[in-house]
Amino acid sequence: MNPKIIEGCFEPTEDGKCAWSPNGMVTTAFPEATRAGVEVLEAGGNAIDAACAAAFALCVCEPQASGIGGQSMVLLHTQDKNLALDGSSRVPSLAHLSRMESAQMLTGYRAATVPSTPALLGYMHFTYGRASWRTVLEPAIRIAKEGYRITELQHRLQKREQEALLKIPSQSGARYFLKEGKEPYAVGDQFVQHDLAQLLEFMSEEGVQGFYMGEPARQIDKDMEENEGFLRYEDMALIPWPVLRNPVHRRYRGLSVYTLPPPAAGRTLLLILLMLGNLPSKFLKERSPESYHFVAETFRKALLNRKERPYDPNIYPQLPQDKRILSLDFAKMLARSIHDEMDPTLPMVDLFPAVNDTTHLSVMDKQNNTVGITQSIERVYGSHSAARGLGFLYNNYMSSLETKDPSHPYYLRPNAIPWSMSAPIIIFRRKQPWLVAGSPGSERIFSAVAQFLSHILDGNLPMSEAMTAPRIHCSIGGKLSYEEGRLDDKVVQYLKDVGYKMDAREPYAFYMGAIHAIMKTQTVEGFQGVAEIRRDGTAAGV
Repeated sequence: MNPKIIEGCFEPTEDGKCAWSPNGMVTTAFPEATRAGVEVLEAGGNAIDAACAAAFALCVCEPQASGIGGQSMVLLHTQDKNLALDGSSRVPSLAHLSRMESAQMLTGYRAATVPSTPALLGYMHFTYGRASWRTVLEPAIRIAKEGYRITELQHRLQKREQEALLKIPSQSGARYFLKEGKEPYAVGDQFVQHDLAQLLEFMSEEGVQGFYMGEPARQIDKDMEENEGFLRYEDMALIPWPVLRNPVHRRYRGLSVYTLPPPAAGRTLLLILLMLGNLPSKFLKERSPESYHFVAETFRKALLNRKERPYDPNIYPQLPQDKRILSLDFAKMLARSIHDEMDPTLPMVDLFPAVNDTTHLSVMDKQNNTVGITQSIERVYGSHSAARGLGFLYNNYMSSLETKDPSHPYYLRPNAIPWSMSAPIIIFRRKQPWLVAGSPGSERIFSAVAQFLSHILDGNLPMSEAMTAPRIHCSIGGKLSYEEGRLDDKVVQYLKDVGYKMDAREPYAFYMGAIHAIMKTQTVEGFQGVAEIRRDGTAAGV
């Protein structure tokens, strides 16, 4: 790894996908959300304030991926401490498998767990921020009132999810997120959300406590009861503040990589990096057919390990975390088990759903405050049902709970928490935060982030090139997704001959995750930020 090359070859772009700034940086999945974070930094807020502002703004302008009705996870460095904020939602008290059909876990009112994103953002701002609460919420309120322009990606996703939105008997989601409740908005249409603006105004005056114990909670109770959902006022009032946990960390190419512990999925990402660390950087850098095969098998083995070893610290606090799963010997054993063909001992069926989506944002400031937030409503457009009069979609996190094995730590029961795929990272160089990054995409989070890091640390690529480089993803069952036309034909044929089920995606595919990353450079001045070229976001700074 050569930091001078990595930092020195970075190139900002006019479209805002790659940006440089002297005093701080924000990168999110939507331009208005990025501007919200920058606005708060310019007003004197720190990175925590800016991250909260950007997160609330994403709740307004990226409703397909996150929102007030979802949950969030945070990786945070502040005051020389590394912290993980577990903002897990909770299964409502009335929810029980005997009262649910499998389809109700994917769409509709019964698919929703208790919204926890407001609680997490409120706690984070109250504990670590310095700007006023009104300053943090003002950009999101303005965007909701004045509206924003529908993008090509949002139009395409509305078209894809149109039927599912209209299938909900109340059509509450369709009324808010389809034009006149029927058709997708056209690209460039101005999208205004009056009810959501009023809710955010209420929260700016009453705080998040007002959301959970005031009139909004009573409205949710009534809405759920009328539509045979499970959420009730008591569930809202009992939502806890986020749980403060210790991040997990390991070294890769001499650098410390910190990420989220269970119930998030940082362990799986670290296991992938530990396995890749058994190979010379030159092998990964050359992108030969054999290196793509090794990386694909690494994904399969790490994902299977996650599936076979679920861990919930709320249920098994007495068990020592990660002693074996993240040991160098275990990673070496798994790496040595990779041969010239696909491992026939691994399942040939897929064990994770591939329809979920999320959003990620990153923020850094000059005081070394560093924030990575991954927030979601689970599927694209969540449960496809919305809170009447409040303007946000309910999540469908019921689909992230186990339904067959009662001994599973994430078994569906009252007050259970979902099994999260979130895995943001903060990398330290010379004991200082150097890089913060993350991605949405369910199981593709691991592949997107791992390849991004490998391109930088093994290939000496600047972030501007590492973010745009071709990606692959391989499921446990051996379905290898790749961006058609961006891999050499010889590589594709080799992988097919080895035994993978090849899944061609369009170039720069939405499916392949979305990196939002910031580097506080150490060999040159300032901050470098990248926002995923495959989606709508931008990077900008102060």
